[in-house]
Amino acid sequence: MHVVSLLRTDMFAIRIGGRPAGLDELFPGWTELDRFGLVIDEPVGGVGATHLLQSAMMAYYDAKPSRRSSRAVYPEIYAFHIGKCHGAHAPYDFWPARREVILRTDDHREVLDAINDRGITRLAVPDRPLREVVHRPKEVEAALDRIASAFVYDASGRVTGGDVEIAGTDRRTEFNPAQVLRPVSEIVAMRRAPGAVSSSGIPIKEADDDYAHWLVACDAEIAPEERERALQTRQALRSPEGLATETYRRVEVSEALKRLASAGQPRHAAAAE
Repeated sequence: MHVVSLLRTDMFAIRIGGRPAGLDELFPGWTELDRFGLVIDEPVGGVGATHLLQSAMMAYYDAKPSRRSSRAVYPEIYAFHIGKCHGAHAPYDFWPARREVILRTDDHREVLDAINDRGITRLAVPDRPLREVVHRPKEVEAALDRIASAFVYDASGRVTGGDVEIAGTDRRTEFNPAQVLRPVSEIVAMRRAPGAVSSSGIPIKEADDDYAHWLVACDAEIAPEERERALQTRQALRSPEGLATETYRRVEVSEALKRLASAGQPRHAAAAE
C-alpha cells in the first residue's frame, strides 16, 4: 500500500489542450465511488499509462482523505489483461490479485462483460483500430450509462494526436513503473519479512506470500526480452532528471469501446474488419 505515502497530487503537472489543468478537468465529476480500469494487451503495456493511472489514484484518495489514514484502503483500480497475463502490474497497487483480471480470450464480449462487472467509471484503452462489433444485449448501454471518462493510451507513453499531457514533477512518480519493469527475481529476493508493516502500522503487500507468488506466476507469461524492450522504451521517455511526460487522447466512450474491440487482436486483422 505504498502509493498512499509515496505520491501526492502536486507531483503531476497536467495539461489539456495545451493549457494547465487539474484533476477536476482530467476526471470531471470524480466522486468517492469512481473506479478506474486499464486495458492491457501487450507485455507490461500498462506502463505507458503510468501517470494517468497514478492521477486516478490521487483522485481516489483526494475524494475521501480518510482512505489515506484511518481506513488505509487500496485504490479501486483494475487492470484487464487480454489473452493472457502481460506481466504483473501489482506494484502500482493493483492488489489484491483480483484487481488484475486475466481474460484468456480476445472475445470482445468477455472483455466488456468484465469491465461492466467491476463497475468501471473511468476507462483507458490501448490505441487500436476502430472496430464495429456486436456485444451482448444491453452491455454497451450499461457501459455508456456508467463510464464518465475514456482515454486512449500507448504502451510507449506517447499516443498520436494526444490532447492530454501528464508530466511527473518528482522522481517518486517513476518508482512504480521501475518496479513493474524490474526483473521479478530481484523483487522476490528483496522481499520484506513476512508480516511486515509500514511506519503507520499498515500491512505491506510486499511481505505477503501471495504477492510474491502472483508476481512469479505473471512473469512466466512474458519473455525476458519483452520486459527488457519495455524497460528501454521507458528509459528513452525519461528526461535527464529521470522524469517522464506522457500523452493521451480523450475520446467518447463509444469510440473507446470500438477500440477496445480490437485490443488483443493482430492489428492487420482488426483493421480489416
